[in-house]
Amino acid sequence: MVLGLASRKRHPNVPRLHGEGGKSHLTVMEGIAALSLDALSSVAYGPEAIVAVLVAAGTGGLSALLPITLVIVGLLAVLVVSYRQVIAVHPDGGGAYAVAKKDLGRQVSLLAAASLIVDYVLTVAVSLAAGAASLASAFPVLADHLVAVCLITLALITAVNLRGIADSARVLMLPMGLFVVSVFSVIVVGLFRAHPVATVGTPRSFPAVEALGVLLVLKAFSAGCSALTGVEAIANAVPMFRQPRVKRAQHTELLLGLLLGAMLVGLSVLVSRHHLVPRGDVTLLAQLTADAFGTGWAFYAISLIVTLVLGIAANTSFGGLPVLMSLLAKDDRLPHLFAFRSERPVHRWGVAALAVLAAALLIVVGADTQRLIPLYAIGVFVGFTISQVGLVRHWLAQRPDAWVPRALTNGLGAVLTGVAGIVLLATKFLAGAWIVVVIVPMLMLMFSRIERFYSLVASRLRLDRPPPRPARAGSLVIVPLGRVDVVAAAALNAACTLGDEVVVVAVFDDQAKADIMRAEWARWNPGVRLDIIESPQHAVVHPVVHYVEQAVRDGDDRQIAVLIPQLEPRQSRYRILQSQRGLLIASLLSAHTDVVVCLLKLPLDV
Repeated sequence: MVLGLASRKRHPNVPRLHGEGGKSHLTVMEGIAALSLDALSSVAYGPEAIVAVLVAAGTGGLSALLPITLVIVGLLAVLVVSYRQVIAVHPDGGGAYAVAKKDLGRQVSLLAAASLIVDYVLTVAVSLAAGAASLASAFPVLADHLVAVCLITLALITAVNLRGIADSARVLMLPMGLFVVSVFSVIVVGLFRAHPVATVGTPRSFPAVEALGVLLVLKAFSAGCSALTGVEAIANAVPMFRQPRVKRAQHTELLLGLLLGAMLVGLSVLVSRHHLVPRGDVTLLAQLTADAFGTGWAFYAISLIVTLVLGIAANTSFGGLPVLMSLLAKDDRLPHLFAFRSERPVHRWGVAALAVLAAALLIVVGADTQRLIPLYAIGVFVGFTISQVGLVRHWLAQRPDAWVPRALTNGLGAVLTGVAGIVLLATKFLAGAWIVVVIVPMLMLMFSRIERFYSLVASRLRLDRPPPRPARAGSLVIVPLGRVDVVAAAALNAACTLGDEVVVVAVFDDQAKADIMRAEWARWNPGVRLDIIESPQHAVVHPVVHYVEQAVRDGDDRQIAVLIPQLEPRQSRYRILQSQRGLLIASLLSAHTDVVVCLLKLPLDV
């Protein structure tokens, strides 16, 4: 046990925690920037994912693009309504995990948590890899350095988030605004132009290899549902909003749904109107941009903005996952350090863990987007389905006003997201989705083992009943010293306030030094016993530890404490010059004995 004693008072100007309505919490627009870039930026690849599946039926299969998009937007509307309800019912955040824990039981809540963690880490990896690949398309010299580009971007995003989610939101509001304006300008200008201004990319042929049947439509629907990832992040991060946080989070969810739905429909209408098909070396969004503005400066400006937003869409996870991990820590399912918040407030351990996991994943796959895509979106659809089923259970149990239409809405959403999740898993299983099927149960097992450990700790500490009354016993304070000086005086003053009996122990490697210490001690005469240990081997640390261990064996029922004075220069650069012997003694005593170890830090004006 280590107990710190400080001789300096805390400075009166120490920072206080920011208020719940302060600048460290999010407004609606800041919430869109911090928590919704993943969802908004998905319009860059969502419609293209649908088209890439439908062309298996030839160019004629593209006629199903707009109906499928409308179904996805309808599902988006259901999810927005659902997560607005989740926000109201669970204002402490957690999304699908909070719903499952309350209404679906322990195992389902573990499944929800594991799925969301996998999805959040993949969101960071996919966003950074896609952004790096897009940047390399404009600057080919970077093609061999994609991992380095991803890791540098990840480090910058992590650094900003360690300062606070509101700070990251303010940084991201400009690129978010430029992205939304750019996409809507492409839609508006494209709708008013009768013919495309320019065509980019190389032509490709698409012979029909599959009929436009139910299975193909389901594949296209599930592929397009990748545009819905990120919708749950706002419900997971409700505590990050300013007061009234529930209303602000609900307004943010609604605004996200309106923006995302309008962009998806608008882009799909343009693709259908101009009969666009995938072309080599360009994205579908780049084709639409060239159709509207040509290949001049506007084309390159919008392309760079899309690249930037794809790269920083990873910020969504930094807003949602640390809050989720803090809830898991409070439920004893992750180490408790993930529940700690700094003064800004930031769950810095959660931010750091997300950064480390995403960096490891990017290094393993070589920042290859195609190796990540098969793993993507499955976890979030599990979360979607769980949250909707949980809300159905909630309405059936509570039966508030208008509970029937709410339950029907959530039930329909659960069916749609469940079907999409099953199709996603079935079509991408052999391409790599099997890894998710392995990792999610492993995470659930880890949560269970951690929860079991904390349960055992609680039983050992008898948290379910009052502990025995404390018994008064004698106490002994041992103070290791090397000479008589002001440090010795300060240490004995503190020791005499801590225990009934105080003894000083000093270690010397020769008799002459020991005699000098005895003489100085006799002249000072502080009224405290001095025990001197001779150590011919020139060791100091282990003789002190052995002395304390012997005192423990001889101490009967006395409480023994060891007070170790430690000089601390005010200038941090000088602290490395101080002897670290006291810290080593404290570490060994904490590891090998059950005595109370007190570190007395004494300021040194140098």
